[in-house]
Amino acid sequence: MGLFDKLFKKDCGCSCSAEKIEETKKEKTSCSCDCNCGSSSDKKVLVKILGSGCKNCNTLEKNTLEALKELGFGFQLEHVRDFSEIAKYGIMSTPGLWIDGKIVSYGKVLSKEQIKELLK
Repeated sequence: MGLFDKLFKKDCGCSCSAEKIEETKKEKTSCSCDCNCGSSSDKKVLVKILGSGCKNCNTLEKNTLEALKELGFGFQLEHVRDFSEIAKYGIMSTPGLWIDGKIVSYGKVLSKEQIKELLK
């Protein structure tokens, strides 16, 4: 093995000709999204607010955001405002709250504490 090979190839440096496998390390962060956002939980929750964007729907969205942040969960929140989309979830009154694939509430505005209980 020549000097060129030692300088530019990723070999192990001995006579076996095996390639040296470089290890990549991924630093574990405290949040589930690996962005160092400060979230303290590995749990990630998918949440949808179902409603047109009226005062009640926006209040439910605000309460949900506060609950998620206080619990320290990683989350993805979507506000579905299209009534044809909302109808696909099978609810007859809004606002609706969908968490991880299930409708957990509809037709009322839950408080932050009520939402926290549902998320635990």
